[in-house]
Amino acid sequence: FYLLVTVLLSLILHEVAHGYVAYRCGDATAKWMGRLSLDPRKHLDPIGTICMFLFGIGWAKPVPVDMRYFKHPKSGMALTALAGPASNFLLAYAAMLLYALFYGLLYAGAVSGTLSVGLLDFCWLLASLSVGLGVFNLIPFPPLDGSKVLEGVLPDRIYYQILRFERIGIVVLMAVLWTGVLAG
Repeated sequence: FYLLVTVLLSLILHEVAHGYVAYRCGDATAKWMGRLSLDPRKHLDPIGTICMFLFGIGWAKPVPVDMRYFKHPKSGMALTALAGPASNFLLAYAAMLLYALFYGLLYAGAVSGTLSVGLLDFCWLLASLSVGLGVFNLIPFPPLDGSKVLEGVLPDRIYYQILRFERIGIVVLMAVLWTGVLAG
């Protein structure tokens, strides 16, 4: 149960953050499509969700972003991409603040041990998963967010060369994850 809730919360806030920052940068696509919502049905990709629970590798439905609406397309896309991992790090920080609060309440005897231990476990799992998701998404490899952040600071000629290979990035990334190369 804890794993399900933490995965949903981390993924949904990640995608909503992308949509919100895109909206603030001038692209209302996510808003028009109802994707600035915390409703899990708006964000869950059926195959990505099944893969997450079966193989530990999964994904949410990416929030649609049309960078043509951005006043500064490269920097707008970089900020939009950075918003997802940033939301994960902020969620992890909030989870650890709650962890400290529940730990203090448990130590003071203000709450029962069973309840506090459950809340401590939940907060720890939420923080761990959120940090992992944020760090993983910062890897500068398409289609991960880190590639969009990197592209935002690259010179235009290199940026356009990288865009040509973006479509095969997901296939290469899934193959690398599937083979367990990154698992150590």
